[in-house]
Amino acid sequence: MLDYTTSGLDEMRSKVRTGMDDDMTNKAAARLKSDGWTILETTGFMHLIGPLWERKIDGHYEFALATEDKHHNRRGMVQGGVMMTFADRTCGMTARYLSGKEFMATVQLDTHFVEAGQIGDILISRPRVVRSTRSLIFMSTEVTVDDRCIVMANGVFKILKGPG
Repeated sequence: MLDYTTSGLDEMRSKVRTGMDDDMTNKAAARLKSDGWTILETTGFMHLIGPLWERKIDGHYEFALATEDKHHNRRGMVQGGVMMTFADRTCGMTARYLSGKEFMATVQLDTHFVEAGQIGDILISRPRVVRSTRSLIFMSTEVTVDDRCIVMANGVFKILKGPG
């Protein structure tokens, strides 16, 4: 009987676990810290995906996510939903930071997968405001790995009056 919940790669990984994941994560964290990144405090779903890293260069926000084994899909690549979540969160945070508005909701996110992400890659997002109105903020970002674009995303964020 076929097991659609576990891939051959998953089975192989569970049998051959080593300290390699921890070593890879520690090296990525050391590299990010040395380049001026700091960890963002996250809760809920983002806490499961992260840690997320942040820095500000010449007034522009940048975000990073060091991909780990927990981010893999059935083919062993970075799961597309992880990259979409990363693009969504970084665009939303930048919209909040630059507008000074505390509450926002994503009303649209268009995502284009340009290239696959590899486990161990450090994903970088540099969101920018395309346009801002009284009630909407239009954002754009490219998620890159070593200056190679792997995802392009455009989002529209609604400014809310309160948390609910």
